[in-house]
Amino acid sequence: MHGFADFSLVAAPDETPWNRGGLGKTRYGDGDNVANIPTAALTARWQATPALVFSADVRYQPRFGSAVSLTEAFARYRPVSTDAWRWSFKAGEFFPPISLENDGIGWTSLWTLTSSAINTWVGEELRTFGGEVRLEHRGDTDTIEAAVALFGANDPAGEILAARGWSLGDLVSGVGSRLREPDVYADVLGVPPPRRYDPFVEIDHRLGFYANVDWRSAEYGHVSALYYDNRADPSQYKSFNNDDELFAWRTKFSSVGGQTGIGQLSLIAQAMSGTTEIFPPGFRSETRFSAGYLLAGWSLGAWRPALRIDAFTTRTDAPFPSQLNEHGNALTFALNWRPLEWLRLTDARSAPRARPRAEADRYADTVQCAGVVLSDEVTVDSCHGTGRTTSESRRTRQRPRSCPRTVTGAGPVDWRICS
Repeated sequence: MHGFADFSLVAAPDETPWNRGGLGKTRYGDGDNVANIPTAALTARWQATPALVFSADVRYQPRFGSAVSLTEAFARYRPVSTDAWRWSFKAGEFFPPISLENDGIGWTSLWTLTSSAINTWVGEELRTFGGEVRLEHRGDTDTIEAAVALFGANDPAGEILAARGWSLGDLVSGVGSRLREPDVYADVLGVPPPRRYDPFVEIDHRLGFYANVDWRSAEYGHVSALYYDNRADPSQYKSFNNDDELFAWRTKFSSVGGQTGIGQLSLIAQAMSGTTEIFPPGFRSETRFSAGYLLAGWSLGAWRPALRIDAFTTRTDAPFPSQLNEHGNALTFALNWRPLEWLRLTDARSAPRARPRAEADRYADTVQCAGVVLSDEVTVDSCHGTGRTTSESRRTRQRPRSCPRTVTGAGPVDWRICS
């Protein structure tokens, strides 16, 4: 059994964060300079037999739907093999094998407190409720793996990208969590804010799938590729909150990533591209999305500095009401110090630069751009996008404008206790 508790002092940017109904790209905002409410995670693992393992992760995240949620719970059967081939079967609730970054306790990153844009979305909206079959071939110096999974209860996946776009954060959804959409989006849909929804719902009773290939080499590192399709019926929806509707978003994407090491330097890179759409009677909306990042981290004894560059875009084709488009990037720096086995201290200075976004009705001049700062990082962001003004009778595209404002904040200190 392992776990962590996270205590932070936060110097936040001025933008209202997305989890408070704004368009900010990070978990914290509104200029808060406060101590963070602690978060925690607990991982339990039981080796029932040499071939059978049970695993479960629980997270405590106040103000995120249910404060305590189950983020993973699965059983894996992998018979003992004496030759080069080995197979396994996993069933339950678990993350699709996308992230090369989040391999710490409770699906956290060992390098930064905030995940990349890709893995923030994976943590918020993607989960496999089903089963995976994996086949491995083990050579003298490398291993090749191939896996296929069938799953359900992930039909809303993609909604948050269409409504809000990408973000950079450390929140991980679980059973009982609720994602909040920007209040301006709720206004356009004609529902009272705050609008929150459960990302793990079955709507159309169709199974989705993913296919994954991995190559691992003791000399060169790890390369992974995945194709995901939740096979949701985009014409289906279900009622919730009495007067609101939750759609089945048909989400498809490809992801490829690699990880290698050169001495004390670790390099991780990943890219993702796909689409998500809904198509109820008389209406169609498709959002094309893509993102990528490059992370460099150094292992210097108790010190672990890291630098990450993110780039991300979304573009939506839809009739009125229009949804958000964005084109952004972010530079993230984190310095970790682990003086004791159970204690990690992160001290940072924050110098964000972000384009202000109007939050008027009907997306008046709405532009999303790169995320600013979370509690452990220096994030210097430049971004641009397409502003859009919409009225009931006409829509006018506006030219991208430069970011006229720079917001700076004092460096926060974060303590993480691990066991």
